[in-house]
Amino acid sequence: MSALGAKTDAVIVGAGPAGLVCAMHLAKAGLTATVLEAEPDIPVNLRGSTFHPSSLDMLEQAFGAATPLIARGLKAPTVQYRRHGEGKIAEFDFADIDDLTDHPYRVQAEQYKLCLILRDMIAQYPNVDIVYNAKATHVVQDHDGASVSINDGAMTYRGSYLVGADGANSIVRRTLDIPFEGFTWPERFLVVSTPFNFKSVFADLSSVSYVADPDEWYFLLQIPDGLWRCMFPTRPEEIDEDILSEARVQARLSRVHDHSEPYEVAHKTLYNVHQRVADTYRVGRILITGDAAHINNPLGGMGMNGGIHDSFNLSEKLIPVLKGEADSDLLDRYSDERRGVAMEYVQKFSIQNKKDLEARDADDWEAFRSRILAAEHDAKQRRQLLLRLSMLASLGKTV
Repeated sequence: MSALGAKTDAVIVGAGPAGLVCAMHLAKAGLTATVLEAEPDIPVNLRGSTFHPSSLDMLEQAFGAATPLIARGLKAPTVQYRRHGEGKIAEFDFADIDDLTDHPYRVQAEQYKLCLILRDMIAQYPNVDIVYNAKATHVVQDHDGASVSINDGAMTYRGSYLVGADGANSIVRRTLDIPFEGFTWPERFLVVSTPFNFKSVFADLSSVSYVADPDEWYFLLQIPDGLWRCMFPTRPEEIDEDILSEARVQARLSRVHDHSEPYEVAHKTLYNVHQRVADTYRVGRILITGDAAHINNPLGGMGMNGGIHDSFNLSEKLIPVLKGEADSDLLDRYSDERRGVAMEYVQKFSIQNKKDLEARDADDWEAFRSRILAAEHDAKQRRQLLLRLSMLASLGKTV
């Protein structure tokens, strides 16, 4: 028989951005919660690295968390679209929507930096605990609560509600048999980090630059610690060994700029790319958020930010339910609202971003080019594009 932890208002599975945002809301509301993290500490990895103006506004207004995040990151006030071999097509400055946000820029910072900030903030509240080395292995619920077993039944935690923020392979979602419909792109994405300063050879380059090309588009992203993150699509027939080989990595980097010597490579990762959304974000007393609920290609940086937005929406509904101030049906609104955003906004635009960058048909390319140039030269269209890029549009902001 497994040991039983004390029942709390909520159990949160996963100490990523989505899980810790929810935990911080509950902590400030005076509710009790236990966060279960499978790793021995907050994972320090090179996953999501772009925080949009919309997310920065939320984090600052709710917790004052944007200020320390900005201090640990790199401000990127512009976004640029380029054509390989031709240079800049158009550039957009978030200053054009500074009347709609307190943070008219992106912040480039690895997601773990936000997690560490939130972890330290949560530590000031005795009503919320984070438990490490706690891998969720089974979930059950009944009429007045939900329980999660960790480490193959070694311990069980119970809450009035359970939040699954445990990533794309969510045990919470899979235990509930929630369909995760969508598709996987045939090509994988290669991400290479290098200390080479691409601004030294492209004087007009933005810190966030999408480079279109029908043969192989790429994405250049300046991040803290003197690094640039370069993303490339790979061909479906390429095998891992070849993609990650020194020769192929150097060839892809040299295509960006034919450097006279080998590039220094600080980090490289190859991963599958999916577009999937869960059929529902709520089953009874169990809810899912972040990557557990939706995943998409990283062009546009919408995945992590979408998860943060999920957890803000979820928390503003879960707190009054837990306090007895609202009926539990309010949680269905969370599922409907955030699933709607994932389907109509995140999926739609992340897919369109990829199609635009890889446009092979001359008509498709010209349509994209014309659309971007029109937005650059028309104030209303420019603001509309910036609202989408900042994810303020997904929150209902309009020009």
